[in-house]
Amino acid sequence: MTQADTQASTPALLPGDTQAVPVTLVTTANWAEAEAALEPIQRSFANAVGFKPKAGSLALLPGPDGDLTRVLFGLGDPGAAAYDRLLAGKLPGLLPEGTFRLEGAPEPAEAALAWLMGSYRFGRYRAAGGTKARLAAPAGIDAAEVERIAAAVAMGRDLVNTPANDLGPDEIEAAARALAARHGAAISVMRGDVLEREFPLIHAVGAASPRAPRLIDLTWGPADAPRVTLVGKGVAFDTGGLDIKPSAAMLLMKKDMGGAAAALAAADMVMGAGLNLRLRVLIPAVENAVSGNAFRPGDVLPSRAGLSVEIGNTDAEGRLILADALTVADAESPELILDFSTLTGAARVALGPDLPAFFTEDEALAGAVVEAGLRAIDPVWRMPLHAPYASLLDSKVADLNNVSGGPFAGAITAALFLRRFAPKTRAHGHFDLYGWNPSTKPGRPEGGEVQTARLTYALLKARYGG
Repeated sequence: MTQADTQASTPALLPGDTQAVPVTLVTTANWAEAEAALEPIQRSFANAVGFKPKAGSLALLPGPDGDLTRVLFGLGDPGAAAYDRLLAGKLPGLLPEGTFRLEGAPEPAEAALAWLMGSYRFGRYRAAGGTKARLAAPAGIDAAEVERIAAAVAMGRDLVNTPANDLGPDEIEAAARALAARHGAAISVMRGDVLEREFPLIHAVGAASPRAPRLIDLTWGPADAPRVTLVGKGVAFDTGGLDIKPSAAMLLMKKDMGGAAAALAAADMVMGAGLNLRLRVLIPAVENAVSGNAFRPGDVLPSRAGLSVEIGNTDAEGRLILADALTVADAESPELILDFSTLTGAARVALGPDLPAFFTEDEALAGAVVEAGLRAIDPVWRMPLHAPYASLLDSKVADLNNVSGGPFAGAITAALFLRRFAPKTRAHGHFDLYGWNPSTKPGRPEGGEVQTARLTYALLKARYGG
């Protein structure tokens, strides 16, 4: 991918501008007060069009000369269970061309971020019809931080949305190198004979593709700062290997590197904010293809950790490449390891596409992650890391199998498999995410999504300042 290909597809905030058209955000609680403050002609027009402050309602209010002078936008009931704090992300797609400013936002920075994330369009292959409404930065917010977060999200979305013919292991590496160069991070990449010898699971999964597998290793920050390692699954495309997927299940497999995209987006936010930590990002990047040298069901493969793994299913390849990467992460005993992956259909069956599953043994980390997700509007749901289910991964010929071989607890057994490869680091969190918005929601256009990236930044910012 070229720099132009990966450029963030989100506009910046404009400087604060009192000449911008005001957009008044109203709720069921404050609508009476907001209505009373309108100019008489605006109030009459709002009543004529039947405006009510229900979630997503919109009224464009003219002045005496017919020009647009104010916009009303309904947020609904802030106390409702379904209240959407990113609802302002609908506005870029609803408003005409022009410059606007927000009034009455409960959290101005949150609303500005929602606006920018809702402005995202993926336009690499055709004109994307980008939004023409621009937002003036609300007073009192850290506009640079909002823009950094939105740009990192857009970068990650671009990676997930790019099809596999234009985004393989080479291009994932290029994106990581561009990120490292922008932030002054160090980066090394292991491939070829060295990868086969030192990271045999990564090599085995990617061996069938003409696009060589590799392990990308990015480091940033002072060597004596607290160590945090992010590990992202970078399967550029997943055919399922010799246990090949049906065609319908293969259609979205360009997104199987969504864990890598989330890790890179989170790293972009962390480095851009200058947090006080030593960051390491490990991305095993492969394509799970089919050829004469593909790994097979029934093969027994060595791992970097020294554990032998029987292959019960070649379509459970993500946990294999993560296992080798987690082993090297665990070896330096960081304060925290977080891994990100589009790992199991079982997690989607349990929680749907919008809510990633989260696993950890560390109670303090679990509480902090859930709180950070709520704060960042990037929620997860903790699932049990039920140790007795580890027996489902038993093998008669190897140390463990890569699948349970049955229909039960698929997301849990996958998490338990990964846990075997990071035994020293108790503060280890595993995110099993979908990485895709099946339909457009406010601030979340249909397509690739870097779920848990904003959560991760909120978590690390709370711990390490910035």
